[in-house]
Amino acid sequence: MNILVTGANGQLGNEIRLMAADEKDHYIFTDVAELDITDPQAVDHLADELRIDLIINCAAYTNVDKAEDEPEFAEKLNATAIGNLAATMARRGGTLIHVSTDYVFGGSKGNTPRKEDEPASPTGVYGVTKLHGEQAIAESGCHAIILRTAWLYSEFGKNFVKTMLALTADRPELKVVFDQAGTPTYAADLARAIVEIIRNRAYVGNEGIYHYSNEGVISWYDFTQAIAEIAGNRNCRILPCHSDEFPSKVVRPAYSVLDKTKFKNTFGTEIPYWRDSLAVCIENLKNQNN
Repeated sequence: MNILVTGANGQLGNEIRLMAADEKDHYIFTDVAELDITDPQAVDHLADELRIDLIINCAAYTNVDKAEDEPEFAEKLNATAIGNLAATMARRGGTLIHVSTDYVFGGSKGNTPRKEDEPASPTGVYGVTKLHGEQAIAESGCHAIILRTAWLYSEFGKNFVKTMLALTADRPELKVVFDQAGTPTYAADLARAIVEIIRNRAYVGNEGIYHYSNEGVISWYDFTQAIAEIAGNRNCRILPCHSDEFPSKVVRPAYSVLDKTKFKNTFGTEIPYWRDSLAVCIENLKNQNN
C-alpha cells in the first residue's frame, strides 16, 4: 500500500518517519517544498502519479495567536487544503487520516473530559479553521479517521517541553499558568498508534472522529514542574499564575482533557501515562546533546 504523509517535517511527521522505517507499506513523506496541499490539482496529480491509497495529514497552521492576524491563510491551510486531500481520497476510493485539535472545544465549560460527539465551541481562528477542516472531510464523503489531540510535544521542532527545558535551566524564576488543564501528548506515542492502525488495517470500517492524548490530567504549571524535575533543573523557582497575567488574543481552553474511551475500545491500543512519556522524551533529548 502507498501512503502519503503531508507536513512530514513537523513534530508528528518526523515521528511517523521513524515509526514507519521498517513497515512493509510504502510511506512517502512530503512537506510544502514537495507538495502544496492548498493546490487541488497538485494533490490530485501526485496522488495519481504515486498511486496513493491513504494520506496521513500532519500539516496545519498551528500558531494560535498569529492565526488571529492571518485568518485567510489559516483557513486555507487548516480547512481548504484538508478539503483538497479529502476530495482526492474520495475520488481514488482511499482513506484520509487527519490530525485535529482540542481547540474545537475552546469555549466548553466544566471539567468533564471531552467526548467526540460533544458540540464544538471554538473561540479563536485556529479552532474555527480546524473545525472547518473536519467539516470539509465530512462533506467530501471520503473514508476518513479524524484524530483530535492536544498539547503535542516531541524531540523535533519548537514545543512547550523544549522551551521549558531551556527556561528552567537558565532562569532563576518562572511564572506558568495553573488555570488551564489538559493532557500532554508525546508525538511518538501518537505516531506509533497511527502506524499500528494502518499496519493492522484497523481503519477499515472504523471511520469517524477519535480522541488521542496521553493518559492523565495536569496544568501547564504542574507540567513545567515535572519537566524541570525530570531534567534535573532544580535552580529555577516555578510559580503558578493566572492566564490573565499573559494577555492573549485567543481564549484558550480552560479544561481540554480528551476522553479516549472510543479510541481504546475501537483499536485496542494501550495509551501511556503522560509522565512516563515525558521522561522518555527528555532522556532522548539529553542523549542528542551528548
